[in-house]
Amino acid sequence: MPLPRPRPRRWGAPALVALALAAGPQPAVAQAIQVEQLVKGTRSWDGSPLPPLGPGQPEVTVLRITLPAGASLPLHVHPVINAGVLLEGRMRVSTATGETITLEAGDGLIELVNTPHQGTSLGPGPARILVVYVGLEGQALSLPARP
Repeated sequence: MPLPRPRPRRWGAPALVALALAAGPQPAVAQAIQVEQLVKGTRSWDGSPLPPLGPGQPEVTVLRITLPAGASLPLHVHPVINAGVLLEGRMRVSTATGETITLEAGDGLIELVNTPHQGTSLGPGPARILVVYVGLEGQALSLPARP
């Protein structure tokens, strides 16, 4: 037995409105959208080239880290590529060899990979930083620095 022929579908007004909205932003809304590139590069903030990812399944992790005013992270290294944006506060990142960078709210940076460093919240309030890590599945994001 042959299948019945599909009949033409009639679209009601609510369906047409839904389709129009799903088609994308309207011109007035599109004009209000802004994209600002905060940081892009192939090197970390100290000028060191970023390492290749290597073979395997990539994994992305996004963390929001809050440091109270005056608090410092212990000296550590990241074995994976990562970049961050300081959402709030002021922060200083220092290497074990004395290189430093100071961030204000809204600043972005490409972090150090396999270089011992630590971050300090400069106050007066907490420092909140959003960090995106890109590595291989199961890879550690941060490790204590070796003495």
